[in-house]
Amino acid sequence: MDDFPGPASNIRRLGIMGGSFDPVHYAHLIVAETVREALGLDLVLFVPAGVQPLKRGQAVASVEDRVAMVQSAIEGNPRFALSRVDVDRPGPSYTVDTLRLLREEWGGPERVGMWLILGSDALMQFLKWRDPEGIIAQARLAVVQRPGVPVDTSRVNAELLQLSAALDPVEAPLIDISATDIRRRVAQGLSIRYRVPEPVRLYIEAHGCYKSQNKSNKTTS
Repeated sequence: MDDFPGPASNIRRLGIMGGSFDPVHYAHLIVAETVREALGLDLVLFVPAGVQPLKRGQAVASVEDRVAMVQSAIEGNPRFALSRVDVDRPGPSYTVDTLRLLREEWGGPERVGMWLILGSDALMQFLKWRDPEGIIAQARLAVVQRPGVPVDTSRVNAELLQLSAALDPVEAPLIDISATDIRRRVAQGLSIRYRVPEPVRLYIEAHGCYKSQNKSNKTTS
């Protein structure tokens, strides 16, 4: 059933997918839809980051460009929605603060279950995030295997004992598309068709996003 799950008061299982989305691409959408279906989520919120503490200086499209691209990519899917919770507040986008604000908006854990969607590579960096205990106190982790990065929680579990109980592994197609490569291709005048949704490709072309990126830029997605 793909109909809209109803008003916010009817949302009981909510997925949170954060990131720079610089730009959003098909791998993001495939992961979000796969997790939504696997965990029976009512809605997946795409949360573009304002300033990411671990990626400062790396985003090369403006905040509003990234928001607009996400909005164009998810339009038409009633089970996807955009949240501006990070871009409309000052300072770095710490996940623990994002979840706290979303809790205030959507309701406590007794009313809404939240799943933070992560790639297995992000999970390996989880202990470097601000207040990882506070994160898993507010949301479960839906961990998706990404190309070349198997889900191995042994090291993280050793330092954060309660992690195992808060983790839901999800198998997803291994689509090896990266925002870094898309930006490089745009800068070099190469095609990005079938890597991003067509509305995103047209937005990038119309607004000249990534054209000024130096071809030797080594930024990460």
